[in-house]
Amino acid sequence: MRRHAPAPEPDPASPAGPAGGGPAPSLAFVESPVQLLNVLEWAHSETAGAPGTAGAGDAAWLTLVVLPPHDPMTRGQLRRMAELARDEGHTVEWTEARGGAAPLRTVGRLSVPLRRIPRVVVGDPFSRYVQLLLALTSARSVVVVDDGTATMEFVAQLARGDRLTRWHRTGSGGAAAKLFAPVSGRARRSLTPSAGRRVDIFSSMPVEEASTALGLRALTNDFAWTRARFGPPRFTSGTDLIGTSLVETGVVDLDRYLAAVAELAAAHRATRYFAHRRESPDKLHRLTSATGLEIVRPDLPLELVARRGPIGRRILSFPSTVVHTLPLALRGTGVEVAVCDIDPAWLTEGASPRAQGFLSGITATARTVTRLPGTP
Repeated sequence: MRRHAPAPEPDPASPAGPAGGGPAPSLAFVESPVQLLNVLEWAHSETAGAPGTAGAGDAAWLTLVVLPPHDPMTRGQLRRMAELARDEGHTVEWTEARGGAAPLRTVGRLSVPLRRIPRVVVGDPFSRYVQLLLALTSARSVVVVDDGTATMEFVAQLARGDRLTRWHRTGSGGAAAKLFAPVSGRARRSLTPSAGRRVDIFSSMPVEEASTALGLRALTNDFAWTRARFGPPRFTSGTDLIGTSLVETGVVDLDRYLAAVAELAAAHRATRYFAHRRESPDKLHRLTSATGLEIVRPDLPLELVARRGPIGRRILSFPSTVVHTLPLALRGTGVEVAVCDIDPAWLTEGASPRAQGFLSGITATARTVTRLPGTP
């Protein structure tokens, strides 16, 4: 890994580097394509209009460490996003950090940079891997970028003083969670502002008020890099439907979901279904057999795919990250984004008690989207 020379500790009230002429050296950890996209958006906002940081060759202040999961669809999108990051001039390190002794080797290799780097950027504060890395850092500035709507739950849990737990999980997490509790607790303290550490939230989600109350600095992600880098899009004549992995996470019943998609497709003359990267092939096969929808497997996050086009002039979605992000990425194009709520009857028996409230909150707080009536 590229070793950073020890640097004077920065003033946590300022994002500038030690000399004040540009951003502080930063180390970012990403595990999903959306996280990597939002790190690029954050980097763009850090250097926008700053003297001496406009060119790609000046972007060496940021090193992205990609910690890919085993899922092939996620890995494929991550590789494409890594190429875009390198095109922007950033250093990208692809680190196979899972399985066998790989986690221990990775943590050992990153421990020195984590102690020296003045700023750390993370995309998933719920990840145990990220929590372990945060527990090792001495950085006086931490930035949390969006990992989708989970950012809303992260801020809410931080405000309540809760243990960091994904919203769709049930139970206490078992013995493994108890063993990991000391590490998780230290990581949580790293994500809490203090006299010696500033914590920023770079988000397109409605977290400004709660973040400010916690002492976090809320930075708005308006997808300026995406709009500048891609588009304007080409358009199709049909309506597009965005898929969700709520079935795969055990929140929504499969048969109820397939019926809802069929109803929406028929009512709104949808022709294409953009699959979530975690949707199973068997489910997608059943879906296209029942509806005739063309299944599209995006090779990049949907914000970039939509901005590049071709895309329908109307996009339908269930409650998900895209009802917040697509209106920003597609600003000025005239594309309508509409959202259909999740009927409580669609939830599985094993769904978290928080599921309905969380999903309703995603829709209720979405800006500039059309709300559709629920489908039977």
